[in-house]
Amino acid sequence: MSSSDSPSHEAPIHEKPVRSPCVSICALDDADICTGCQRTVAEITGWSRMDNQQRRAVLIACEERARASGMMFKVSGSSPRR
Repeated sequence: MSSSDSPSHEAPIHEKPVRSPCVSICALDDADICTGCQRTVAEITGWSRMDNQQRRAVLIACEERARASGMMFKVSGSSPRR
């Protein structure tokens, strides 16, 4: 293996950036959480400096906040009703 080859366990060099969850509904609630995307002010302002792993962690936190606030819910069952 030459010095320019990379081990297969490394992340792809040209991985696409994880997209922002912004939905253009930008308003902060009393806890300074955006009502549109469920990110904190720090998460919003730091997004452009985050790597994809950090962005994915923020997206998980956003989903948890949305579920906790009742903005999102999970439907039980694995197959759609017919």
